[in-house]
Amino acid sequence: MPNLRLLLDWTLYRLALLIAAPLIPLRLLRRGRRERGYLRHWGERLALGRAPVTGALWIHAVSVGEMRAAQPLVTALREAHPEVPLLFTCMTPTGRATAESLYGAFAHIAYLPYDTAGAMRRFLRRTRPRVGILMETELWPNLLHAAARLKIPMVLANARLSERSARGYARLPALTRACLQKIEVVAAQSEADATRLLKLGAMSVRVTGNLKFDIAPPPALLERGAAWRAQWGARPVLLAASTREGEEEALLRAFAQVPAEVLLVLVPRHPQRFDAVATLVEAAGLAYRRRSTLDGELGADTRVLLGDSLGELFAYYAASDVAFVGGSLVPLGGQNLIEAASVGCPVLVGPHTFNFAAATQLAIEAGAAQRVDDADGLMDAALKLLADAAARARMGEAGLAFAARHRGAAQQVAGLVTGLLTAGCC
Repeated sequence: MPNLRLLLDWTLYRLALLIAAPLIPLRLLRRGRRERGYLRHWGERLALGRAPVTGALWIHAVSVGEMRAAQPLVTALREAHPEVPLLFTCMTPTGRATAESLYGAFAHIAYLPYDTAGAMRRFLRRTRPRVGILMETELWPNLLHAAARLKIPMVLANARLSERSARGYARLPALTRACLQKIEVVAAQSEADATRLLKLGAMSVRVTGNLKFDIAPPPALLERGAAWRAQWGARPVLLAASTREGEEEALLRAFAQVPAEVLLVLVPRHPQRFDAVATLVEAAGLAYRRRSTLDGELGADTRVLLGDSLGELFAYYAASDVAFVGGSLVPLGGQNLIEAASVGCPVLVGPHTFNFAAATQLAIEAGAAQRVDDADGLMDAALKLLADAAARARMGEAGLAFAARHRGAAQQVAGLVTGLLTAGCC
């Protein structure tokens, strides 16, 4: 019966791929209308052309957040194995741009092919990585099957699995189990993540913590944040960071009732939405400027500063008095609040933080973050904090201590990878 269930799951997965395959070019073209990067490097998405490198340590991070989370692990691996080349793969143009900015000086960068059996076989046969590292929870059945056939050890690093995601994987239980059992070692963020992964079939699971705690705020961005704050003037600053579709309209409606001396800095999560969010600010009747066109001081009449820039989130946190971390007012699971805590910025989050449940709960328990119910509650909580310097200072200090207390995951995960590199299996 288990073999029959696995055959059924594989059949369903391959049938879904077969149906989707003709739609891939249409999807790339449609997305390319908003984000030109989707129109480039199509050959890589099918594993066509020359291999970017062979015999590398291979790290796959689907997009921006995962690519940034890999930074401390990359540093640890380069220190331990400077002779081994690095290959980074991703799925999105913004992920690729992030990889190029962070690692382009010393690593090879490409798109991971779509998870068809032929494309994955070609990719792995041509690149022959010594170890593959999948960031967070990226389970691609054909990739893992091909890696196992070629005896390429795979690591699932910084693994997290919410209850919602676990239910999704459980719909194809035999296939999920087969995938997880092809992974040499799983480095989970928390005990809860480890428990869910073990229940789904993972064999070797270690709780190593969250790599994002090991990302140190870059001094250059902290300095940039201080310079911005001088430009913005002596007024309270509320940051809405990494906001998602469905949040900004409610945020702007609530913010319109806030006293005019408060500045809202609004930073959408996805760059392709910058123009759409600018339209929402205009519709709300709020005077605004864009970070990309701001030159000099920000006028006192400006109510909203639209953060339409990439790679500057630490600077935004450093320049703000209070930060709301988005994706949490709507049921999208929230975004990473560790960066805000690590620069001592008090944090507010909405009710939906299931993608970062462990880190969010720890931050709330530490006194570094507060939860709100909706946009109106967010503005009420923000105004109370903006009026209470002592409360902000307590939350900021709690955030710094919270971030420092949970560091160390990078060295643990690097140790697991080193064990595979030196075990003679690769």
